[in-house]
Amino acid sequence: MTLNTSEFQHLYPFTSRFVEINKFKYHYIDEGSGDPVVMIHGNPTWSFYFRELIKGLSPLYRTIAVDHIGCGLSDKPGLDSYDYRLKSRIDDLELFIDTLNLNEKITLVIHDWGGMIGTAYALRHPDKIARMVILNTAAFLPPGGKKIPLRLWIVRNIASFAIPAVLGLNIFARAALYMAPRKRLSRDVKKGLIAPYNSWKNRIATLKFVQDIPLAPGDHSYDIVKNADDHLHILASIPKLICWGKHDFVFDGTYYEEWKKRFPNAETRLFSDAGHYLLEDEPEKVLHEVKVFLNQTTVQ
Repeated sequence: MTLNTSEFQHLYPFTSRFVEINKFKYHYIDEGSGDPVVMIHGNPTWSFYFRELIKGLSPLYRTIAVDHIGCGLSDKPGLDSYDYRLKSRIDDLELFIDTLNLNEKITLVIHDWGGMIGTAYALRHPDKIARMVILNTAAFLPPGGKKIPLRLWIVRNIASFAIPAVLGLNIFARAALYMAPRKRLSRDVKKGLIAPYNSWKNRIATLKFVQDIPLAPGDHSYDIVKNADDHLHILASIPKLICWGKHDFVFDGTYYEEWKKRFPNAETRLFSDAGHYLLEDEPEKVLHEVKVFLNQTTVQ
């Protein structure tokens, strides 16, 4: 199905750009000039989620937001040609950033799965990272062996339910419209968030992200997350701002406290009337905090 962007173009008025990554079209937004700020989304969002940060930061910074393969406006290949695993996501991001030929250090903005993808990239290239802005995500194993919510466990483990529900009915992305934000989304924002996932074929990434959640040794992507967990301290000297929606049903206060424990020198902001979709609930407040943080931290 062809994606009709006209219904939300007024919310996402950016020039689409593409680069070829392993024969697939990798979509990204690249607005403004100056020190680069790279935004990495999670599941089931896409670069649309960062639209207010892009608008607010691009007058001062080169503001870049990617769409993972299978997400947003990037290609959505079948499982016969792309594995939709964490390692591939990290490799894609690494190749993409290499194509930009950036001379300046990068500020990473990470959310949801983007936290693990972006942090893993940062651990590969700590010398390239100027700052990190952390939004309701994780880059370590569940603190204290915390379990994932039952609804995620069902999607992850019961294919007889997940395949027709997620691929057929788009239940994961649709449910997120009501469960992830604290405040009610407008009709146009809802359309924008789920627009790329408009057919069975175009929802593969939505399902595979959940199925790739590593919970125990032996899980496909477990070793990557365990390595990040063990080596997160390498990034300790990088300035960080942690902005957190308090009412997150997945990345709850336990994860927020774990970030603070790992990086006690980080700037922290807890938003009491926001959920997992923090940038939908409090876009202006988060933009203000990010602007202040970027202005007050020097790129070395």
